Amino acid sequence: MTGLQASLLDDASEVTVGRLGETVARRPLTDGAWVDLRRGWIGGADTLFERLQHNVEWHAERRPMYDRVVDVPRLLHFVDEHEPLPDASLVEAKRALDAHYAAELGERFATAGLCLYRDGRDSVTWHGDRIGRGNTHDTMVAIIVLGAARPLMLRPRPGVATGGATIRLDLGHGDLVVMGGSCQRTWEHAVPKSAKANGARISVQFRPRGVR
Repeated sequence: MTGLQASLLDDASEVTVGRLGETVARRPLTDGAWVDLRRGWIGGADTLFERLQHNVEWHAERRPMYDRVVDVPRLLHFVDEHEPLPDASLVEAKRALDAHYAAELGERFATAGLCLYRDGRDSVTWHGDRIGRGNTHDTMVAIIVLGAARPLMLRPRPGVATGGATIRLDLGHGDLVVMGGSCQRTWEHAVPKSAKANGARISVQFRPRGVR
């Protein structure tokens, strides 16, 4: 398994969860979609990366695509509602996200999906989290990104969004991004393959109940 190229800005051995509030920058998109960004939210992010990389029970999946079954190009781990999160720092992070977003969201985050991108060959194609309520209702997906920085790309959903330009967010080493409003219905996001990726990446996606 590919190791982490550590950040020169993050050499802390203790993992800490930062403040939200006014430290969060919101970027309005089109059609009622928006993206919040909080750089460096997780202190000691490389330490948390190492703990999750070694302690989570990662597994590979295969999924049907068109007329064949293909390997999912990343390793996965899903934590359903009422199941324990794999690290105490994620419990603290979820608590902070609930405190900051519950009033706007109207509920708490319920599940956590973890993805391990082993190198630049691992990726996720253009999609929205539209399985369940995300297909018809405004919702939120909060993502913590650990490890090597990779671009998260966002673009208006063809034939659905009324406009907007493709956005690139280079995320890693403890950054937080939250996609909200109509973002899952009217926009798409992706982590493309990269020949320049330097090290592995873990994303932790917190979602409300009934959103995948």
